[in-house]
Amino acid sequence: MITLIVGRKGSGKTKKLIERAVQAVKSTNGNVIVIEKGSKLTYDLPHEARLIDTDAYKVSGADTFFGFVSGICAGDYDVTDIFIDSTLKIIGQDMEVFKGFAEKMNMLAQSSNVKITLLVSADASELPEGMEHLAENV
Repeated sequence: MITLIVGRKGSGKTKKLIERAVQAVKSTNGNVIVIEKGSKLTYDLPHEARLIDTDAYKVSGADTFFGFVSGICAGDYDVTDIFIDSTLKIIGQDMEVFKGFAEKMNMLAQSSNVKITLLVSADASELPEGMEHLAENV
């Protein structure tokens, strides 16, 4: 199942992501992946976490990004946790597109047995209907 960390810009979402990624590195025997747009987290994460910059791979749009994350899961059966910063900057701001993307990511998380956390810069009230139960407000 996926988890959404939801809040406006500056609300502490990225700090929470870093804390969870550090905890995941300490508690898992598998691999922890952190995906971001840009490379601002380079010095905030332990070296055991694999940091991936979507800009370096020219990833944009929901379908391309879903394929990218699917490829990570397919290529490394030891992945236990995936944290995604700036989800809407990568896939676009359309909340209906986001809903479809989140549903596909949820299926991927279940089929590959990976915990996936998405950071979403929005109020919980802006989430599409039926997604409130996945959201943690910051």
